[in-house]
Amino acid sequence: MSQEDNSPRGRDRVPTHVAIIMDGNGRWAKERGKPRIFGHSEGAQRVRDVVEAAQKAGVRILTLYAFSSENWNRPKEEISALMGLLVSSLRKYGEELVANEIKFETIGDIEALPRECVEALVALKERTKNFTRAMLVLALNYGARAETVGAVREIAKKVKLGEIAPEDIDWDTIADNLQTREIPDPDLIIRTSGEQRLSNYLLLQAAYSEFYFTDVYWPDFGAAEFAKAIEEYKRRERRYGKTSDQI
Repeated sequence: MSQEDNSPRGRDRVPTHVAIIMDGNGRWAKERGKPRIFGHSEGAQRVRDVVEAAQKAGVRILTLYAFSSENWNRPKEEISALMGLLVSSLRKYGEELVANEIKFETIGDIEALPRECVEALVALKERTKNFTRAMLVLALNYGARAETVGAVREIAKKVKLGEIAPEDIDWDTIADNLQTREIPDPDLIIRTSGEQRLSNYLLLQAAYSEFYFTDVYWPDFGAAEFAKAIEEYKRRERRYGKTSDQI
């Protein structure tokens, strides 16, 4: 382990936006001889712990990959159980978000989710829409490729209507048409369970993100593990193409 960085670039530098790929629920449950949904249920409790840890660390935005657009390929029984767990978790922990003035948002096509899920999500977003202290974002039925296609289509419509010239399209044009247009890019992306890939998660937004991979399964990823990731981030040097001497 490297020495603690006491410079402004290190010890006092907390990421504004942390995004997490919550992976390993099923394997965690299997190793304990339990059904997969047992792991998902335990994982839902870790969400609460990590939200609290993020607040204590000074992280303003937390985005969690809760259900990808590819997850529809899982067994129907598991999907049904996941949707039920989503609704119960929103009802159980939603009051804590309100009490702590945390804005709740989603990215992804939530309209494709069961009606009960949509209603619970929309209700919580409405109750927290004016909060500015912090933000929790759930990526639900989300896929970065689909998001990119949607952005390209929106820009193409604007070109066709004469609202923008093709030669004027730049990164800001694309970013303004992504689902994350109101959210800064993630400073740190964490993935649990030992896998080391993005799995169609925030592909465009991750251009300059730092990555932290851990073998710990999500149900075991609590406040202490989150703190380790933040400390590792503080030791990183984000140069954005510059040299160390230029920073």
